[in-house]
Amino acid sequence: MKAFARAAVMDITCFDDLLQAARLQPEPQRLLFVFAASTVPDDATPEQKASHARGEGGELTPILCVDKTPGELDTFAALVEESRRTGQDWQVVFVAAIADQSAYLPDNKDVDQAFQRMTQMIKYGTIGSMLAFDRGGEPIVFGAA
Repeated sequence: MKAFARAAVMDITCFDDLLQAARLQPEPQRLLFVFAASTVPDDATPEQKASHARGEGGELTPILCVDKTPGELDTFAALVEESRRTGQDWQVVFVAAIADQSAYLPDNKDVDQAFQRMTQMIKYGTIGSMLAFDRGGEPIVFGAA
């Protein structure tokens, strides 16, 4: 997974790399997190439901969105703890960043639109442009064999 700065490419191998990359950007950044749970559709077959119960298959459903500046977040564990307090169970967190070209962070309208795009991407499985982490903070690469 890559994070792009103006003239450099940085490998993102862990959550700390993501935070560092965001802090190094020339413009202020806002990190957008969409937490997703693994679910099965209502019309799933008994076999699909049994497979999901074993931790296989299912679909990712966005359940919680939160935005943070890199300065508001020190560790992945802090993000997990904050999410735990919501009472929502999740398996994957997707992350994107938005930069503001001015001296101000994006307004709520920009953040809301970005969250809408991210949740639609998750629903349709077009997630290649977002970073994803499991509950342990390990990067997830979808579609890799």
